[in-house]
Amino acid sequence: MTNLLRQKEIVYPESDGKPMAENTKQFQWIVTIEGGLEELFEQNPNVFIAGDLLWYPVEGEPGTCAAPDAMVIFGRPKGHRRSYRQWVEGGIAPQVVFEILSPGNKADEMALKLGFYEDHGVEEYYIYDPDNYLLEGWRRSGAKLVSLVEMRGWVSPRLGIRFELDGPEGELRIYRPDGRPFATYLEVVAQRRQQQQRAELAEQRVQQEQQRAELAEQQAQQVRQEMESLLARLRAKGIETD
Repeated sequence: MTNLLRQKEIVYPESDGKPMAENTKQFQWIVTIEGGLEELFEQNPNVFIAGDLLWYPVEGEPGTCAAPDAMVIFGRPKGHRRSYRQWVEGGIAPQVVFEILSPGNKADEMALKLGFYEDHGVEEYYIYDPDNYLLEGWRRSGAKLVSLVEMRGWVSPRLGIRFELDGPEGELRIYRPDGRPFATYLEVVAQRRQQQQRAELAEQRVQQEQQRAELAEQQAQQVRQEMESLLARLRAKGIETD
């Protein structure tokens, strides 16, 4: 009974008290990556994706936790969660995690995160520094996360997405398996507006074609009526027509 009471008393906080992002650039990248992943696996009900959600890998240890900027878990259903408690989720750890750096992130902090993800089963780990255009990645080999030598053109084994460093400064671009890039919120809005405009133009063309067809039919009907009227007058005068 005492052990049960102790288990009930354990609290797993739903927030670590830290902001999701320290600046607008970091926030935009977190939203872009998390949103792009959501869209990528939209049709798969057994891929759970979250951003800045506390992950507790060990039952009974609320102090052992992390909140990746984005994480992907294959084999778990979509749905809202207050935190990701791994023992409640069939023991499945996030397979892929992302971190977006801000000026406040220190080397020792990132080393601790790497160790945490290595210890708790993450298969792929990606870091992007949007201020310095630095992209790093690790992939699991046995019990270790091994640094990837070249990230330009790297394709995630789990996600199928391709990383590129485009432009003169080498800004990150992430491409879906179908070749479409992950987009910011404003880019998504612009794309939807363009699609809506194309749809409206296509609808206008359809309506114009219908109007032209109706006009042509009206003109043809008028010609037929005029011919019938002419024939009727000729017959009335006794003039035979073929």
